[in-house]
Amino acid sequence: MLKHFFSNKFLVLFTSVILVIVGCQSQPQTNTNPATTPELAESVSLNGAGATFPEFLYQKWFQEYNQQHPNVQLNYQAIGSAAGIKQVISNTIDFGASDIAMSDEEIKQVSKGVVLLPMTAGSVVIAYNLPNIKSGLKLSRQVYADMFLGKITRWNDSQIKTLNPDINLPDLPILLVHRSDGSGTTAVFTKHLSAISPEWQKKVGSGLNVQWLTGVAIKSSSGVTAQIQQQPGTIGYVESTYAAESNLSTAALQNKAGNYIEPNTQSVTEALRSKPLSDDLRVFITDPEGDNSYPIVTYTWLLAYKNYAEPNKAKVFKDVVKWCLTDGEKFATELGYIPLPKDAIDKVENALKEIK
Repeated sequence: MLKHFFSNKFLVLFTSVILVIVGCQSQPQTNTNPATTPELAESVSLNGAGATFPEFLYQKWFQEYNQQHPNVQLNYQAIGSAAGIKQVISNTIDFGASDIAMSDEEIKQVSKGVVLLPMTAGSVVIAYNLPNIKSGLKLSRQVYADMFLGKITRWNDSQIKTLNPDINLPDLPILLVHRSDGSGTTAVFTKHLSAISPEWQKKVGSGLNVQWLTGVAIKSSSGVTAQIQQQPGTIGYVESTYAAESNLSTAALQNKAGNYIEPNTQSVTEALRSKPLSDDLRVFITDPEGDNSYPIVTYTWLLAYKNYAEPNKAKVFKDVVKWCLTDGEKFATELGYIPLPKDAIDKVENALKEIK
């Protein structure tokens, strides 16, 4: 009996020592900057929703920030820009997100005031699924506008063949897909089409939702991406990050200078430089200047309230944004997004002063 007691006591002591050693060895190393870390005795949870375009980046940012600040929980749902703006107006979330800047009319509806904070940038691409044609497809401004108008209906149409004499285009019908939900990606894409095609402007126009003349409506960027992957002959528009993540083929598009440009960091950056952010941090780049500019680009914004009822939420949100645009910038590049230029970051940090 006594022997059994001492054996158990030794086992408990030995186990405790092992747990202490393991605990000491497994403490995570962080890069927390004590100058910017909020001093909080309680946990803070921030809930956001909106644009699909920055989804991968926001999820990464918020995960990394939480690892460095375990008392801060950041939740983000990619439900589309239209829904994000609507929830900000309804005051049902702590912050929203949109791939297109809010209008004056929308801003007036936010009772607590709103600050638009551009966080990153990227492009909208025309992705396609053609057997044995993974790259090299060129589409002129007239041709891709006519495809989305439903005027060009087969892949071996003479207008597409003329642009691509070295590609054996299949005799397949063009299956067009577009977003069914209110989407900032749709707004960016249709604003561009309106800028380059008078017919599109007259018949369809631009917005988060439009009345399409042809094609199949599918919810969310992931839904459009999946449809393009599954069905040969399909064409649609998605954010470049979704195309890259799913290994979709994308077309080189004719820009304003007449050159055929692939979407990449250099071509998107040049397009963004063609029209800087205004003082209110809004900009619409519908048809960028520049020989090497990719023609369909956008910033994407976080939508913050000017006044928060809970001081800790305002304090934490401001710190999160600063961290994202400094320590977090490396993740933007890794995931295929375009980091903000220094002058834009300065404007964002100045705008954070409006949040109380």
